[in-house]
Amino acid sequence: MTKLNKMTFAFLGLFAVTLIVADPAHANNFSSIAKNMTTSIASLPTLLAALSYLFGLLLGVLGVMKIKDHVENPGQTPLKDGAIRLAAGGALFAIPMLYEAAKNTIGSGAATSQATLTSLTFP
Repeated sequence: MTKLNKMTFAFLGLFAVTLIVADPAHANNFSSIAKNMTTSIASLPTLLAALSYLFGLLLGVLGVMKIKDHVENPGQTPLKDGAIRLAAGGALFAIPMLYEAAKNTIGSGAATSQATLTSLTFP
């Protein structure tokens, strides 16, 4: 890396730090960080369900293909390979349903409230 590039990166880093420190809108405290984390992971269960369905379908198709290979040549491909893939695909298909059942059992957490500290006294 040339000296010009190092100086450019140093200047940009200093500029970015100055903007973050000088901007009062970036008042990060634990509450705002926790709120940002909560809103960021709100769509994570949907993503995991989609990935679970996708990989479950993939393993199901691969399991059927392995069973077909076993039927065509039983000595070369054992039946357990296809059965394991089918079972794993079925388990992946069941994950979103199990998540919904657990969520409905535990609840959405909407009834809980944030704890606040109103006063603090020392003896």
